[in-house]
Amino acid sequence: MKKQDILFIAFLLLAALDLKAQVLPVGTPMLEDYYRRLQLLGKLDSTISFNVRPLSNEALKQENIYDPEGTQVSSNSIHRSADGKGMIQLMPLSWQNQINSNFPYGWNDGGMIPAAGYQTQVAAGIYGEYKFLSIQLRPEFVFAQNSNFQGFEGSDRNWWAKWYRYMNGIDAPERFGTGSYTRFFPGQSSIRLNFHPISIGVSTENLWWGPGIRNSLLMSNNAPGFLHATVNTTRPIQTAIGSFEGQLVAGRLEDSGFPPTPLGNPNHYDDLYTPKPDDWRYFSGLTFSYQPKWLPGLSLGFNTVFTVNSKDMGNKLGDYLPFFSSNSSSPVLDPNDINNIADLGAQDVNVSLFFRWLIPEAQFEIYGEYARNDRSYDLRDLAVQLNHSRSYMFGLRKLFPVQIIDHQDMFEVAFEMTQLEQSKNADIRPTEPMYYHYIVRSGYTNLGQIMGAGIGYGNNVQSLHVNWLRGLKRAGFQLERLVHNNALFYDLIADRRRNWVDLNVGVYGEYDYKNFIFMSKLIFTKAYNYQYQIGESTNLWSFGKKDSGNVHFQVGMLYRF
Repeated sequence: MKKQDILFIAFLLLAALDLKAQVLPVGTPMLEDYYRRLQLLGKLDSTISFNVRPLSNEALKQENIYDPEGTQVSSNSIHRSADGKGMIQLMPLSWQNQINSNFPYGWNDGGMIPAAGYQTQVAAGIYGEYKFLSIQLRPEFVFAQNSNFQGFEGSDRNWWAKWYRYMNGIDAPERFGTGSYTRFFPGQSSIRLNFHPISIGVSTENLWWGPGIRNSLLMSNNAPGFLHATVNTTRPIQTAIGSFEGQLVAGRLEDSGFPPTPLGNPNHYDDLYTPKPDDWRYFSGLTFSYQPKWLPGLSLGFNTVFTVNSKDMGNKLGDYLPFFSSNSSSPVLDPNDINNIADLGAQDVNVSLFFRWLIPEAQFEIYGEYARNDRSYDLRDLAVQLNHSRSYMFGLRKLFPVQIIDHQDMFEVAFEMTQLEQSKNADIRPTEPMYYHYIVRSGYTNLGQIMGAGIGYGNNVQSLHVNWLRGLKRAGFQLERLVHNNALFYDLIADRRRNWVDLNVGVYGEYDYKNFIFMSKLIFTKAYNYQYQIGESTNLWSFGKKDSGNVHFQVGMLYRF
């Protein structure tokens, strides 16, 4: 490309400049789901797929993304430049608090950790932009009481050997140390150059890829955000064949520094623990979403992510962007290996396909995601054993208008399920569980938490929600069934009475008043066969119950300046 062509393209980008560059952080209470509901009601551009987040006010066409109903009593701008090309704004102050009475519960909470006892997170920040440059600084502070609770208690060395066989391949500690936990994170911060509809920058923001609401298989806000370079769309790119959204990321993942279970207990066989490599991991990921022009509301896409220990990195472009290279360090499959264990190389590779179909006329949406943790040998292998190393997520929801006195309200029914348990195929064709890797031994995690579905390593969940809605306000009921790591259950125990299953029943509410947004949640958990335990038995189904229970209480506040 000639120098004058490059200069001409740069001129066109600058001529198309728009100052709207602020983003709505992933997990912002009430507001993310409110915009998604507006889409179901036909009040928001249907080409926004909600598959690539955070969303920008460029996409949402909102001057102030934190005030979609215009109810704030003051402006969050504290300075605007005389030429009108720059501004400085205060970002909302967020304060989240939660208590787990007996054992950890909850996910998709960023810097918070799975812990018993009291925990709090505070976040606030400032946003500034001038011409094409934007800077967002929104650090987060987390404190967790991190109380002691009963973790895994194997009955003998064989139990612990099998438990460590899983836990030595992922950085997912039961408990983050033996005392209180305090951390400062950069949080939802970024520096960007914005040439809409493209943005280039460096960020520590949480990302969400895929259509899921409760879970996303490969990228969610379950773990703290990680330092990454990003090239992403800021709004759907409209073309003659439809609209496109996407993001390309390269970043750095860190370990938690904690063992799978606190060391020092002679009954826990510490010698079976293999410490994680003293090394950070390189992450590269790509997401792409396409909405055909001829099928409004339908979006299709894929995610692909690579992680590798930094010491195993090469120095070629294909090592940093492996999805664009035909000569990456990914493994070459052995055609003589009847099991075809694909992840024999230094890289951990995960791929997912997803869809979302929005039908505003019916105020209905259906969505799903299908992921694989192991490569197929060829297309024939893919067709014959599609379920090999798979996990999946599926969901739907429907809004029902209802007149209550003089208000036009809505009722919502939503269902979502996520399956991380390995398929039956694993019995004859061994593969690594989702998020696990025996070379990249911290697995698909950042700072000890899974970056995909936050329900837990190898877990399954089915969730039903029924909500009353009025604008930003919401009150709801939740019924949820969470199954803990059946791979470990079948491998370790093989006793049909011992499945560890949680039944979660709860209520929650969200309420906005002027510049405030308040939220609260109360979840009661009945844990059947907690930690796969049962008592003494006289016959097969007459046995002592070793169930447990937990109360999860959450309350929070968002103040919009």
